[in-house]
Amino acid sequence: MPEAVASPLSAQELEIWAAVATLLERLPTALDAQLQRDSGLTHFEQGILYALDHSPERRLRLSVLASYASCTLSRMSRAISRLEKQGWVRREIDPTDGRFTLGLLTDAGHAKVTESTPAHHALVRALVFDPLTASQARQLGALSARISATIDSESSWTPS
Repeated sequence: MPEAVASPLSAQELEIWAAVATLLERLPTALDAQLQRDSGLTHFEQGILYALDHSPERRLRLSVLASYASCTLSRMSRAISRLEKQGWVRREIDPTDGRFTLGLLTDAGHAKVTESTPAHHALVRALVFDPLTASQARQLGALSARISATIDSESSWTPS
């Protein structure tokens, strides 16, 4: 990450930052509210289920899931425990390396993803894509990827 500079943000930079910061606060709240209301999931939990559902054999190491979610292994483990209680995920020791634990999506978890995803995607479309032109949406993706890479150069999760 670049070192902090002593000069303050310009008026234009402050205006842009205010818009970005507001988006960073409002979007997760809106996504969580819809998922909680319609599916009893947080956006974080939906992301875990969705990532597992789109992984080979619907399984991933918990450390990989934590990396995708930019969270600690402890936070991931607590989320997996909540999802296990619902019967949507189960844990298994990685047969290729016993030092790792896998998260596996169950059939019930797959059904939950199938049920919860359409309304979630509809809200994402309404909040993020509908207000933008196709060109602006592509720019938003490119700019977001660039900023994310500046924060952490490790590759992030991408849908298959």
